[in-house]
Amino acid sequence: MEKEVYILGIESSCDETSAALSVGSRLLSNIIAGQKVHEAYGGVVPELASRAHQANIIPVVQQALQAAGVAKEKISAVAFTRGPGLIGSLMVGVSFAKSFAAALHLPLIEVNHMEAHVLANFASNDLGSAPPFPFLCLTVSGGHTQIVLVHSALKMEVIGETLDDAAGEAFDKISKILNLPYPGGPILDKLAAQGNAMRFTFPVSQMKELNYSFSGLKTSVLYFIKKETAANPAFIEENLADLCASVQHTIVQTLLLKLKKAAAQTNITHIAIAGGVSANSGLRKSLQELAIQKSLTVYIPPFSLCTDNAGMICIAGYYKYLAGSFTGLDASPLPRMAI
Repeated sequence: MEKEVYILGIESSCDETSAALSVGSRLLSNIIAGQKVHEAYGGVVPELASRAHQANIIPVVQQALQAAGVAKEKISAVAFTRGPGLIGSLMVGVSFAKSFAAALHLPLIEVNHMEAHVLANFASNDLGSAPPFPFLCLTVSGGHTQIVLVHSALKMEVIGETLDDAAGEAFDKISKILNLPYPGGPILDKLAAQGNAMRFTFPVSQMKELNYSFSGLKTSVLYFIKKETAANPAFIEENLADLCASVQHTIVQTLLLKLKKAAAQTNITHIAIAGGVSANSGLRKSLQELAIQKSLTVYIPPFSLCTDNAGMICIAGYYKYLAGSFTGLDASPLPRMAI
């Protein structure tokens, strides 16, 4: 009988401190500690984030072990996010993972945060089925927007990406323009459900190949709001739901435009999404509609695995464990780590 593989996952790339336990590809626990300190600043403050990680990391790991009902002596390996992310935040998770592994003489597994988002689709206790290889994954978050050609769990290729702002960044910055509290993306999503997406028209970026751009949309919304509020100071308040719906529609259509092109170019019909913005209801609904129109099979991870979490680090770590892909104690954070 094969030995069961228990992975302790550590995630600290931005402003969520997370630890998780898995056995094989099944998650036993997935604990996330957020950081409300950033709300007063309208965005993540790197120095405050790293301090919060230092306070949260030990309690979060303890909770993950307790929730999983797994003694630390049963752990097979420690997987951690090496990058990309904020250098100070990454340093806390990397340092803890190395110390924990060294103390228990456990192997270390470094994980690319963006690859882990893709592999969140393989958490067997949350999904009925996982996408077959090869498949395309639209990975959208606050810092990244990529179309990834996934050849295998350990071989991925970015075939399209944003050349400036990420989709999640566009959501957050436009939310700020609309005077929504931070983080604005989820609030904009809820308001969009009550609005008319066709009320206002904003430009859909037309970049070459499979690349994206969202900075122009942000600028377009900014100047539009300035013009309208100059004539009517209550314009945002009176039209908030329609503004949110129109912005969300534009971002989603921009994302799907290149995804459709990628599917046609590669002749791949299995499509997955991942990353924090994959929790957006407008994107999920539009992707499912696209699947029906184009005869695609779509894979959407549960909400709990969309945002930054250590569960996805466990899943990525498990596949690397099977491949014998380990790293040494000299591993250091890589804030710009590429797939």
